Amino acid sequence: MLDMTHKTVVVTGGGSGIGEAISTRFAEQGALVYILDVSQEAAIAVPNSITANGGQAKSMTCDVSNAAQTQGVIDTIVDETGRIDILINNAGIASVGTVESTPEEELDRIYAVNVKGIYTCTKACIPYMVKQEGGVILNLASIASLIGIEDRFAYSMSKGAVLAMTKSIAIDYVKQHIRCNCVCPARIHTPFVDGFISKNYPGEEEAMFAKLSEYQPVGRMGTPTEVANLIVYLCSDEASFITGQAYPIDGGVLMG
Repeated sequence: MLDMTHKTVVVTGGGSGIGEAISTRFAEQGALVYILDVSQEAAIAVPNSITANGGQAKSMTCDVSNAAQTQGVIDTIVDETGRIDILINNAGIASVGTVESTPEEELDRIYAVNVKGIYTCTKACIPYMVKQEGGVILNLASIASLIGIEDRFAYSMSKGAVLAMTKSIAIDYVKQHIRCNCVCPARIHTPFVDGFISKNYPGEEEAMFAKLSEYQPVGRMGTPTEVANLIVYLCSDEASFITGQAYPIDGGVLMG
């Protein structure tokens, strides 16, 4: 079950948090994982950990908002492996603010990574998947794609776009045997979350952590591994009948 032997997997933002967990789980299932990250240090650390535990992983520095750089990285991966079986569009950044308090440059920054980044990576990979007559694309959306979240205007904008792009890609390429789905996490406890709280709520870290945890009816944040487990399944041959769908992983937020 969930055997990924002989699969080439690309994970953007794979150097930390959810991306690190995704990369690790795919490697544990036998895949060759290419970890793309804007941080060279992060991009190197995770493959080193994976290979030390017997897995296969390589790192490449990549700014997904840069189309030319992204295309070059994907071309290099295909030159090395001959194919890309799975693309995980995980790279993303957050933003706090309403429409009034969000500066134009902040909106552009969020768009460049969270929306354009999926465009650049997917556009670079799709021709290879079409040529090889199959592939899987998995996008990281958010429950913000599905419901309103207070004070998250720009972030919600970007994740709504992720959901729409997922459905568009799925229907455009279903005849080419390319599947595309997205997952919609609620709060997931990562170093990113800790840094986000520290930056935006100085002096209120403990209270804000508790508030974010209690937002989920189960009473806690999710873990990166829990998200990674769902993603590995959705990208596996066992999930070959699933495309164009959004999967909440939310600790019960949407059950009401």
